[in-house]
Amino acid sequence: MTFMKKTLTASIAVAAATSMAISTAHAEISDGEVRIGYLADMSGTYRDLAGPGGLAAMEMAIEDFGGSVNGAPIEVFSADDRNSADVGANTVREWIDRDNVDMVGGLVASSVSIAVTKVVEENNKLAIISGSAASSITNEHCTPNHIHYVYDTYPLANGTAKAVVDQGGDSWFMLTADYAFGHALEGDVTKVVEESGGEIVGGVRHPFPTSDFSSYILQAQGSGAKIVGLANAGADTVNAITTASQFGLTQSGQQLAGLLIFLNDVHALGLQATQNLLLTTGWYWDMDEEARAWADRYYEEVGARPTMVQAGIYSSTMHYLKSVEAAGTDDPEVVRAQMAAEPINDFFARNGQIREDGRMVHDMYLAQVKTPEESTNEWDLYKILSTIPADEAYRPLSESQCDLVQN
Repeated sequence: MTFMKKTLTASIAVAAATSMAISTAHAEISDGEVRIGYLADMSGTYRDLAGPGGLAAMEMAIEDFGGSVNGAPIEVFSADDRNSADVGANTVREWIDRDNVDMVGGLVASSVSIAVTKVVEENNKLAIISGSAASSITNEHCTPNHIHYVYDTYPLANGTAKAVVDQGGDSWFMLTADYAFGHALEGDVTKVVEESGGEIVGGVRHPFPTSDFSSYILQAQGSGAKIVGLANAGADTVNAITTASQFGLTQSGQQLAGLLIFLNDVHALGLQATQNLLLTTGWYWDMDEEARAWADRYYEEVGARPTMVQAGIYSSTMHYLKSVEAAGTDDPEVVRAQMAAEPINDFFARNGQIREDGRMVHDMYLAQVKTPEESTNEWDLYKILSTIPADEAYRPLSESQCDLVQN
């Protein structure tokens, strides 16, 4: 009887201590809730690469996590930024002022992301950027309040452009989206092409977004360049490739280099138009068993295979929530430090680590689009040719212009 009484007393003490710890952790969560905003293009050029599918991925992560952090419920807000920096910044400012949103995720158009990072820095909140490509986001535009998670223009150039030049594609014409992302990709590609022994013989910048690429493709054909580099994304890339096919660009001996091609682009265009295209990706749904297992769950939810951005949104949301739980607070400075302290190895990232500049570095992959004969189903689109290790894929810190980096 004495033993049972002592055991019961000890159990009550442990339960009380656990309850107190949970209550303390809950008290560290601002307003008693973890509030996440999902901001992306939900209806325009970038809808399919992130859009509603990215929101579904975020909600999957929250559900898998259990719907709460240390007893504090997780609430999600979402909005369409319409690819407008002003709309994006104003939306986030309203979320912070009215709803006390702690973290903003998604974020696709680089101009929107750069505008949003300024707002979260001013208000000491956190942003995790999964869809934007401009490497400047963690270079000259770095802040202590955001993380760039999935990919950027630096590994795209180091992967695709270098591979194309090595295969003999040494003269390039650049077709570039005229905003931050396009400029960054054009700059990174130019550097890689020239360092690899090639040259940029011409180029043109088109408005974002653009539906008629006729004049731009004619200029590319007239340049005589072996390679026409597409420094654009989403519907712009699809329209450019479609127009190039209609004008017989590849039949005349020139080759397209899609510098930012997403799974949904290849699926929309079909393998007949995209076969053998080289590309660099941060993830592919069929790359291994772990990726396939998650992609199958996503497919059941959404009805399409996920892009690397949508997979990255799940991974980044889960990493954020685990860090809030471990830190016992949603304070952005503490959470960002916790996220940087923990390596990331999940179905999405291999050898992942968040650096001091906010760049999440991880292995990237050089892939090639399959031929119609090689493909076994409508989503069997890539074959992975090689792995670009994390420490080689991204801009080295020694070259960084970020104020957070101690050179």
